[in-house]
Amino acid sequence: MESFIDPMKSKVWWPFLSLIGICLVMAEGWLEKKRPRKLFLHGSALQEESDPLMKKRVHYGHDDLYGACQKNYCARGQQCVISKETNLPECVCVQECKPSYLPVCGSDGERYENHCELHRAACQQRKKIHIVDNNKCFFQGEHCRVAEYNRLKSILLDLQSQRYFLEENVTMGAATFKRHLVESMFKDFDINSDDFVDSSELAQATTQDGLDNDPFDCNLFDLLQYDDYNNDRMLSLEELYTAFQVIQLSLPEDKKVSITTVTVGLSAVLSCAVHGILRPPIIWKHNGITLNFLDLEDINDFGDDGSLYITKVTTIHMGNYTCHAHGFDDLLQIHILQVNVPPVIRVYPESQAQEPGVATSLRCHADGIPNPKISWLKNGLDITSTLPKQLMLLANGAEIHINSVRYEDTGAYTCIAKNDAGVDEDISSLFVEDSARKTLANILWREEGLSVGNMFYVFSDDGITVIQPTGCEIQRRIKATDRIIESYEEICPPEEGKTLSRCVWASAVNIRDKYIYVSQPTQSRILVIDIPSQKVLQSVSTDPVPVKLQYDKSHDQVWVLSWGDVNKSKPTLQVLSKVSAITDHQTFHTQLFFKDFDRVDDFFIPPTNLIINHIRYGFILHSSEAALHKIDLETVSYIKTISLKNYSCIPEAMAYTHLGGYHIIHCQTNGSSLPQSQIIINSVTDTVIGYNDKVSGTPYISPDGHYLVSTDDYKGLITVQSITFRGEIMSAFEIATNLHIVDVTFQPSFTEANEYYIYASSRVQTDVFFLELSSGSVKFIKGLKVPIKQKDWLWNGNNRAIVNSGLFGQHLATPSQDSLFIIGARQNDLNCEISKITRGNTIVWVGEA
Repeated sequence: MESFIDPMKSKVWWPFLSLIGICLVMAEGWLEKKRPRKLFLHGSALQEESDPLMKKRVHYGHDDLYGACQKNYCARGQQCVISKETNLPECVCVQECKPSYLPVCGSDGERYENHCELHRAACQQRKKIHIVDNNKCFFQGEHCRVAEYNRLKSILLDLQSQRYFLEENVTMGAATFKRHLVESMFKDFDINSDDFVDSSELAQATTQDGLDNDPFDCNLFDLLQYDDYNNDRMLSLEELYTAFQVIQLSLPEDKKVSITTVTVGLSAVLSCAVHGILRPPIIWKHNGITLNFLDLEDINDFGDDGSLYITKVTTIHMGNYTCHAHGFDDLLQIHILQVNVPPVIRVYPESQAQEPGVATSLRCHADGIPNPKISWLKNGLDITSTLPKQLMLLANGAEIHINSVRYEDTGAYTCIAKNDAGVDEDISSLFVEDSARKTLANILWREEGLSVGNMFYVFSDDGITVIQPTGCEIQRRIKATDRIIESYEEICPPEEGKTLSRCVWASAVNIRDKYIYVSQPTQSRILVIDIPSQKVLQSVSTDPVPVKLQYDKSHDQVWVLSWGDVNKSKPTLQVLSKVSAITDHQTFHTQLFFKDFDRVDDFFIPPTNLIINHIRYGFILHSSEAALHKIDLETVSYIKTISLKNYSCIPEAMAYTHLGGYHIIHCQTNGSSLPQSQIIINSVTDTVIGYNDKVSGTPYISPDGHYLVSTDDYKGLITVQSITFRGEIMSAFEIATNLHIVDVTFQPSFTEANEYYIYASSRVQTDVFFLELSSGSVKFIKGLKVPIKQKDWLWNGNNRAIVNSGLFGQHLATPSQDSLFIIGARQNDLNCEISKITRGNTIVWVGEA
C-alpha cells in the first residue's frame, strides 16, 4: 500500500531517525559515557525522561549487545547487563522495546503492542505468558469508548479525503463522495486483494499511516470490535460501509407508491420495500407522526422485517403511511391504505298500504366503502334492467317512484346494495287495495305505536307541541300546567311570586325513538317524555342549570353539562346510564374522574352513522385551556390530555369524520384578531397533524363523513371540503355570505345517491341558506321571520336551530321569535308557518323518515 504522509504529522519519523543515530553512536562505545534515556511520543513532539531506576550499564552482546555480554544468552523478554557490584554479565527484564505495532494477545487476556512487550511483561511479572489466538483481548471496553471510536473514524475519513483529493480532485455529492472515500479506504486496507481485511492488514495500515502514535485509546482494530457484524474476524466492504454509515439502500421505481386494500375488521400488513445489506431500522409514519415509539392499541408490532402490522383495521386507519430506513429520509415509500366497508342499508317505508291511483315511493339508503351500487328485486325478480313503465328509478337507483299505483304493483321490493367488500339487502313491502286503511300493514303500523312517529317535538314557553310536518298539523299540545305522571308535579311550575307558568328549556335528545330527554335549566332537572304515549313520565334531578344533553348511543348514556348558575361558576358533568330502559336512573358525577373539574366548558362525543355504530372515546374542553381531555365513554374515565399549546389553540367547537379518523378543531379567536385556522387531530395517534390549510370557522361533518363544511362569521365565508375514501381532505370551494350563520344541518340529496345538501340558519336575518354540496348550487329560502333575540337565549350561541327530519325525511323545522317554520326539502321551499310557538328553539325529530 502506498504510504501517505501528513505534513502535520511528519515528526513521527524522528523517533526512528533518533534510534538509528543511537545505534551508530553505541557502536563506537559512546553509550557507556552517557546515562540511558527513554523516548516518548506525545502528539508530534519528542520528549526525553531520565530513568532513576537504571543502575546497570548496558553492554550489547548477542542481542545487539557486545563486550562481556557477547556470549551471555538471555531468555525472551530479558537482556544482558553488567552488574556494578560484580562487574559480571547478568540477565534482567528488558527496559524498553523497540517501537513496533504488531499487536498480540497474551494468555493473561491482555493485549500487547508487539511480541517484545508480551515477553517483557512476562519477565517483570515472573510468570509464563504465551501468545494466544484470541482477538477478544483487542476489544476490551475500557480501551475504546464510542466517542473515541467516532473520533477515530473521523480522522480516517479526513486522511482518506486528503489522499483522495490529491489523487482525484473531483467534486460530487456528499453521500457519493463519502462512499468513494470508504471504498478507497477498503482498497488500501485490503493489501492482498481478497475482498476482506483482517487484523494483520489493519496492523500494517496502522504503521503505514502513523496511527500507532496517536495518543487516544482507539485504533484500527476497533473496527473489528464495533463493526464486524458476522464475527468472522475480517471486515468486508459492506461492513466498512456500515461502520462509516455508508449504507447501500434501494427502492424499486414501481414500489415507491404501494396501495393496500383491506376490509374493515381484518388485519393488515404493510411491508417496506426499502432494501439493502444491513438495512437500518425502518421508521413508519402516519400523517407525519412517527409510529414506532407510540404505545398504540392496534399498531403495536413492527416485526423483525420492518413491516407495519395493524391488528384490527377500522376506517380511522385509512390514508397515507410512509416508511424509510433510519437516517435515510429521502428514500421514502408511500403506502396508501384503502379500507373497504361492506354496505349497510335502510329502506323506507318498511311497509305501506296504498289505494289505486295514488303516488308513492320506496326508498333505499346505502352506505359503504366504496359507494355501493343499488339494484332492486320485486318478489325475487330483477326489475332494475326491465323496469315497468309505471315505475321510475330516481337518485341513481336509490328510489323507486310510482306516479299512480296499480294492483299489480303489490309486492315485496328488495333493495340490494353491493360493493367490493360485500352485500346487504332489505325489503320494502307495498300493498295496493281499495280500502288501504284496513290492510294488515296499516293495522300493524298502528299497533306498533309507529303512528306517533315522524313528528317534530317543539319545546317552547307554553309547553310541548308535537307537529306532523307533511300537513303542518299539530298532533298534540302538552301544556305547561300538565302533570308529570310519576310525581304529579306540573311540567313547568310557576316561578316564585308568579302565578303564570312559563317553560324554560335548553337541550333535548331522542333516545331510540322511545323517549325524549329534555333539560329544564331553571328547575335543575331533566324531563323524560314517553314517545308512544306522548306523555311526561318522570323528572330526573341534576346539578344546577343543566344546559346541554348528548346521547351516547353506543353505551346508552346521556351526558349532562350543568353550569351551576347562569354565570357558569360551578360547571359539572353528569352521566345518566341505561336511559332507554324504564328504571330509576343511575347518575354518575364525572368530577370523581377528572382533575380541575370546575373549569369544564364543553364536551364532545362523535356521532354514529350507518356504518359506524360504536364510539369509544369523547372529549372534554376546559375554559381558557389549550388542550383536549380524552375520556373513555365505556368506563367514564379520564384517558389523557392532548396539548394544543404549540398551536395556541383554545378549542371552541369540534367535528369528527371516521374517514381517516380526523377531529377538526375550531379555535377561539383572540379579541379582534383574525380567526385562527382550524387544526386537525388524528385519532390513531391523538396528535395534532397540522392546520387545515387556511380554513377557519365552525366545522360540520356530513353524516357519511364525506363532507366538511366550515362557517366563518368573521370572514363571511362558507368553505366546503370533501374527504375521500383514502382519508384525504380535499379543497372544494368557498362561498361568501353576510348571512351570519349560526346553525347547519345536512339533508340527503333527492337526485343523487350518497350526496347531501346543507341548510343553514342566521342568527340575525330571516333567510335560510341552501347549498347543494356536489354542484355548489345556492339558494335562499325567504319568507321567514326574525329569529329569537340572542339575549333571550342564554344557553348557547345558537339562537336559531335548524333541524332535519332524519335519513329519509323531507322536511326541516326552524323557529322564529313567536312561531315555527316548516321547510319542504324536496321542493326546497317554505312549507308553512305554525304560530303561537314562542322561543321554540329546542326541537327534536322522532321517526324513521
